[in-house]
Amino acid sequence: MILKLGSNIFDLIFSDSIRKKIEKITIWTASIGFFIHLILVIINSNSFLSFGIENSLLSNPISAIYTPFSIILYYEIFLLIFYLPRSFTTSILKQFEIISLILIRRVFYDIPKLDLNSSNWFESSNNLQLTYDFITILILFFLIYLFSYVKSKIKTTKANKKVNSFVDSKKIISIVLVPVMIILFIYSFYQLYLSEINSNYSTSFYFVNEVFYTTFFSILIIADVFILLLSFIYTERYSQIMRNTGFIICTILIRLSFSSSGLTNLLLIISSVTFGLLILKIYSLMNEIE
Repeated sequence: MILKLGSNIFDLIFSDSIRKKIEKITIWTASIGFFIHLILVIINSNSFLSFGIENSLLSNPISAIYTPFSIILYYEIFLLIFYLPRSFTTSILKQFEIISLILIRRVFYDIPKLDLNSSNWFESSNNLQLTYDFITILILFFLIYLFSYVKSKIKTTKANKKVNSFVDSKKIISIVLVPVMIILFIYSFYQLYLSEINSNYSTSFYFVNEVFYTTFFSILIIADVFILLLSFIYTERYSQIMRNTGFIICTILIRLSFSSSGLTNLLLIISSVTFGLLILKIYSLMNEIE
């Protein structure tokens, strides 16, 4: 009874009509946010007004792309919650896509910091960081392609009563994550406001990352553990348990990446996707002999 009610609520929240409405709102908000950010850059660059916030975000028109990317990423988090009941594989793939988009967004944040006057490109730490980011994005894009390819080759099992009950259980977890996402969204922007008026928050707009994504992925790890425990009720297959556990490790590595910087940050992200790809490939090989 509870599972059925939870499933109905999930289907209502994530119905096609609501998802399309949220998608339209996201596109419009991202477009408006881009133009507002661009106008602020023009005002700041021409010294019409002086803003006491991140100079790097208001000194170059390219940095205006940072705002729509941030808004789109919140929509991607919404889709991650939507895909969570489908399968661990689909959910972790969406996580990989999100972390790659976060990395791309960071490029637009770092481009204004480039030192183009340096005689040696690699003498500047900002230039070096951007180069590492570009290389990591290409590696991630290829690894995500391989992950999607391996995923497409795995035969899906037919749904039965046990599988449907498991999916309904995961839908309840997704429902709980929706208000959590909204609260974190509001809190992150509240912290953004504090960062603008409190001198102790020197990271300003970039601080939103630390508030939202670090906390959300910490909660996501807890949600994944709950799903793993639930899976013990519905399956005894060793390969599935190993796959699900491996994907939780991937989420933990992504979460750790938000608390690190420089090369450590990039290596943790690449390690997460590489580990997930290897886990999925081994699972697909075991799936063929079971």
